[in-house]
Amino acid sequence: MMADRIFVYIDHHLGEAVVASWEALYAASTIAASMSSGVTALVVGDGVRSLAEEAIAHGASAAVVRESPSLKDFRPELYADVVSGVLKESRPEVLVLPTTGRTRELGAMVAVDLDTGVTPDAIALEVEESAVVATRPIYAGKLLTKEVSRTRRPQIVMVRSRAFPRPTPDTARKGPVDVAAVTPGASATEVLGYRASDGGVSLTDASVIVSGGRGVSNNGRLTPPPEITDEKQQEIWRAHQGFELIRQMASVLGAAVGASRAAVDAGYIPYSNQVGQTGKVVAPDLYIACGISGAIQHLAGMRTSKTIVAINKDPEAPIFKLARFGIVGDLYEIVPALTEAFRTQLGK
Repeated sequence: MMADRIFVYIDHHLGEAVVASWEALYAASTIAASMSSGVTALVVGDGVRSLAEEAIAHGASAAVVRESPSLKDFRPELYADVVSGVLKESRPEVLVLPTTGRTRELGAMVAVDLDTGVTPDAIALEVEESAVVATRPIYAGKLLTKEVSRTRRPQIVMVRSRAFPRPTPDTARKGPVDVAAVTPGASATEVLGYRASDGGVSLTDASVIVSGGRGVSNNGRLTPPPEITDEKQQEIWRAHQGFELIRQMASVLGAAVGASRAAVDAGYIPYSNQVGQTGKVVAPDLYIACGISGAIQHLAGMRTSKTIVAINKDPEAPIFKLARFGIVGDLYEIVPALTEAFRTQLGK
């Protein structure tokens, strides 16, 4: 068993690594030198030896792989048993995980198994007195807090997606890989299958996001088809035309399409596109907010974006206080003009 003091969990779906795992690996490597340690990648699944090699190429000094046919599909109770068993045996000081839907469950269950705690959504890590101090946003991102556990081990830290760089892989890197078969216990759940969501760039991975809010439905110049007589359905029809403009801009920029909770609740766009405290927390290089007023819930999900551009008819909209660039006007006029300018500039 590897003796590194820092482990990083490599999250994956059916053997394909989530890119946030490499960000977590980079985050772990930033504290490894201060703790006189390398970083061991922990991979759990079925037929996932190649992920260990990939982790070493991304900077891990070693890897631990635990495999079983029953681990092909992610089921949190089985994965937590295996991860907890590895950690009990190897006794690292720190476990770093990327923040994903799977690891939120996994990290919490492992913490219960090992009687330790979890620091979620870390955006910075440092070492003080042989303990990791994690910085994370609180109160909808308005404040930052520093958290540390000096008595419980391992410290479990989950890092926010895109808060850390992704290391450039070096396929020439080599390191020891400890591969073993395991026999997890019984599971109360069964995975029946997977259904792909609508195509497009993933919100959590995107470097550019174009989002729409309630304002996308505010074009009274658009006349719905005569068969749509219900006012609510007319509003949704207008919103769909507005989001088509959002999608066109996103397509030109190679961006993901996001939405505010108000737009999701109104039925304009699926929940999977929601950015915010109860949706997806994102940190792209560029965030373009169209017809979004800037409710606290939404700002909590995107305020760490590097550059924010806001387009809104209301010059007093709260989003302008956070935006680097603000455009006051009708998004139905501005978004197509910007899209055409982007297309010309990018040669598309």
